[in-house]
Amino acid sequence: MKAAVFREVNVPMEIEEIAVAKPGPREVLIRTMAAGICHSDMHFWNGSYPGRVPMVLGHESAGIVEQVGSDVHYVKPGDHVITCLSVFCGHCEQCVTGHLSLCQEPETNRSSDEQPRLSKNDEALSQFAQLGSFAEMMLVHEHALVKIREDMPMAQAALIGCGVTTGVGSVIHTANVETGATVAVIGCGGIGLSAINGAAIAGASRIIAVDMVASKLDLARKFGATDVVDASDGDAVAKVIEMTGGGVHYSFEAIGLKATAEQAFQMLRRGGTATVIGMIPPGQMVALHGVDFLAEKKIQGSMMGSNRFRVDMPRFVDFYLQGRLHLDDLISRRIALEDINEGMAALNTGEIARSVIMFD
Repeated sequence: MKAAVFREVNVPMEIEEIAVAKPGPREVLIRTMAAGICHSDMHFWNGSYPGRVPMVLGHESAGIVEQVGSDVHYVKPGDHVITCLSVFCGHCEQCVTGHLSLCQEPETNRSSDEQPRLSKNDEALSQFAQLGSFAEMMLVHEHALVKIREDMPMAQAALIGCGVTTGVGSVIHTANVETGATVAVIGCGGIGLSAINGAAIAGASRIIAVDMVASKLDLARKFGATDVVDASDGDAVAKVIEMTGGGVHYSFEAIGLKATAEQAFQMLRRGGTATVIGMIPPGQMVALHGVDFLAEKKIQGSMMGSNRFRVDMPRFVDFYLQGRLHLDDLISRRIALEDINEGMAALNTGEIARSVIMFD
């Protein structure tokens, strides 16, 4: 099969012919139909986060089941599925207490003494997030996917696999935003727009979008923002505090920068909660004023929107088909696998929401 192989940091990927193994007892082979290009892929490609190369990147995807292992009963060939990087074992402490997105059990991957899922000649290729969706096929653990209804378009379904679930989930699961609360979202890329959409679904009374790109602020209004703040023009924190008469109940950082994480905390009202969704590079420290803790202000992280994806994603599909989840506007353009490097480069412009690779 064809795959875009990541071999060296900041070096364009080439499309290579690689081999995919047959499904093991609890594995599923998926024909990839659509794969979104996410900033998380960029973080590994540019070396911000360490990864084991050679690797097939990609993790935001949807496809059709081709083959299943002997012990798989949840899906069958022909089923439409969304993949998720929150691969869960189902029996560790995190899983049995309902925190599936925090599962770290290694058993969902193949061991080093087993045949690798992906290879080229005698060389093993790793899968980003146990998925590797920048390829025509994916071989994954059965707990890395969810079955969805067949009338859901594949491009939109792929976005649910990461960005949408991360953004919406951070609002409704991690932060538990209640009806009538005030919300600010810093960063209006795919995840930030999904957080805005999630806040609207949750019934927030005021949703303030913060970004430096005018086109993204315009798009934020379509997703439910009631107000926008141009962070390139003055102090965004001061503007949010002034607009709300003291700060918001909930803030969400959707970029992954030290400065914006600090701003998310600073724009809270007393008793407010800041949730950092973005991937702040390893080694960077976030500085907060200790006196703010006396006002019971809180800051927390969110991993994939604290999801229970086997439950959440089918509901998000329904939300989209009901017109409540605005996935169409998240897709900036559809590209071919051969255009992967152009799609990755587009992430740096800040002008697009998502490029989606479409497979024939």
